Amino acid sequence: MSLIPFHRGLITVAIFFCFGYGAWEIVGFGRTGAIGSLTIGTVFLALGVGLVLYLRRLNRFLGYDARE
Repeated sequence: MSLIPFHRGLITVAIFFCFGYGAWEIVGFGRTGAIGSLTIGTVFLALGVGLVLYLRRLNRFLGYDARE
C-alpha cells in the first residue's frame, strides 16, 4: 500500500486553498487598498503555482520512472 495517492490528494487540496485564498486576498486589496492583502495574495498565488509544478513532477521527485 502506497501513500502516493493520499499525498496527491493532499497537494491538490493545498493547490485549491492557495489559489482560493490568494484570489480572496487580492479581491480584498481591491476593496480596501491595503498593500498587505496584495502581498499575501501574490505570495499564495505563487505558492499555488509552485505546488502545481511539484504535483506535475511528483514521480520524478520520488524517483519513479513512468516507463517501468
